[in-house]
Amino acid sequence: MLQKDVFTFLKSLKKNNNRDWFKDNKPLHDQSRKQVEEFSRQLFDQLKNNNQLDQHKVFRIYRDVRFSKNKTPYKTHFGMSFRREKPVYRGGYYLHVEPGASFFGVGFWGPSKEDLFRLRKEIEMDHEYFIEMATAKPLNEKWGALQGEKLKTAPKGFEREHPGIEYLRHKQFVFIKHIDDQLLVDPKFGDWMSEHCDAIRPFLNYMGEILTTDLNGESIL
Repeated sequence: MLQKDVFTFLKSLKKNNNRDWFKDNKPLHDQSRKQVEEFSRQLFDQLKNNNQLDQHKVFRIYRDVRFSKNKTPYKTHFGMSFRREKPVYRGGYYLHVEPGASFFGVGFWGPSKEDLFRLRKEIEMDHEYFIEMATAKPLNEKWGALQGEKLKTAPKGFEREHPGIEYLRHKQFVFIKHIDDQLLVDPKFGDWMSEHCDAIRPFLNYMGEILTTDLNGESIL
């Protein structure tokens, strides 16, 4: 479970997002980050075997403001990632901790050009099975509908009238579940996260099978 002190620190940081305040309160950040790192490790240990995870990471709180209009120096959240064992298993897990705006996201945020083309070719060839996997009842009951950025029209080389066009237009393939703050500090949060991983794992494994085979279904590993 996450310690409530983490929310206290993040709320204070949001009100005082400047270097002077942060310097004076650096011990609070360090304590909060240590708690988040322990939280991340506990989740990783609980989830790693069933979900084929090999690494977890807590992102730094410092923002890169070089190319951003928002010049506040610090993020007002903690982010954690959980990586699956490549090359066989694909898809990433991301846990976002922010007072009033926490969420758990899973899927494919930025597939490479090659991976995106391969996924689209699979949809083009067998859109009915892709839709069946993406709209499976256990998955949608836990996560809702597939999300992600889309093109406004058909991708180059694909028909606009294809029956799977809504999925061909996807540039990302993600599922997002918003989380109440109280749930994150509940001792059973790990079980909640495990149940959601169980619901989405068949879809992730299916996507992994696509990305590790050629158009004839032969392994490329």
